[in-house]
Amino acid sequence: MAERQKVLDVKGLRTTFFTDDGEIPAVNDIDFHVREGEVLGIVGESGCGKSVTSLSVMGLVPSPPGKITGGEILFQNTDLTKASEKEMRGIRGNDIAMIFQEPMTSLNPLFKIGNQLKEAILVHRKDWSKRQAHARAIEMMQLVGLPRAEELMGEYPHQLSGGMRQRVMIAMALLCEPKLLIADEPTTALDVTIQAQILKLMSELNERLGTAVILITHDLGVVAETCQRVVVMYSGRVVEEGPVDTIFKDPQHPYTRGLLASVPDTRFKKDRLYSIPGNVPKPGSIKTGCPFAPRCEHAWDRCVTETPPLYDTASDHRSRCFLYDPKEVDANDRTPVKS
Repeated sequence: MAERQKVLDVKGLRTTFFTDDGEIPAVNDIDFHVREGEVLGIVGESGCGKSVTSLSVMGLVPSPPGKITGGEILFQNTDLTKASEKEMRGIRGNDIAMIFQEPMTSLNPLFKIGNQLKEAILVHRKDWSKRQAHARAIEMMQLVGLPRAEELMGEYPHQLSGGMRQRVMIAMALLCEPKLLIADEPTTALDVTIQAQILKLMSELNERLGTAVILITHDLGVVAETCQRVVVMYSGRVVEEGPVDTIFKDPQHPYTRGLLASVPDTRFKKDRLYSIPGNVPKPGSIKTGCPFAPRCEHAWDRCVTETPPLYDTASDHRSRCFLYDPKEVDANDRTPVKS
């Protein structure tokens, strides 16, 4: 079976914010890719750089103060970091679409649902008539499971429930049949029942339409249920990458192990839920060494003086930790860094 082609290939991406306090590398030299028809999960705590990564791909990093300062974002062999704003407007919503966290702030409260959907089509399909755009909008609303599609076209966002608004956003993202869909925590503002429906819908659409999906979330349960591969981010860097099953069964990076240990398990009663010690460092505050070292039980002197690269721990599994440096032999004898 032929290997599926890469839809998106990010290499050495750096996105920096220039502030009064200095330069803050929100995304620091990250690499990842997503293939045709694949669902890739990007996980990590708040502030790790997940959303900035997605905004960088879409060319939506607010400037000033933000700017892509290095690396490549290859979309079907075209480097988006070198694309003009006019070229990006042609790609956004057409070839690459995005579902944002909060649908109420993403939909314009002053315009009817139908007008917003039709506008998204007509911007990219110059040869379509308004009648064709109207029919396409209804078709996509029905595809995402919205009842009374014709009636909803004439309603305003505030007249819809949170779950219905999120379905409208998904329908809008899929109107032009994009090759890549980025979903930035699409279920954060929804209750658990609607969350399950939205995730099921996204999986079905991925299988039916073959759209590559990047799912950005902090919820490991969502990743386990939806994704084939996962990228774990910490402090603006990729610290682990691999197939979902492999990472859940055999996590290699201490941070990934901590995340998985922090997930509540109702099968076992514990006195106290595990939490990773310490706090997430302020972006840019750690200049040298591994940013997770102050919180890591395995850290030793090398971890605070050198930044570890991504080591291959298997053919399709990588971890950014000196525990997997072939030159290091015995991890058990290492002396933890003293605070």
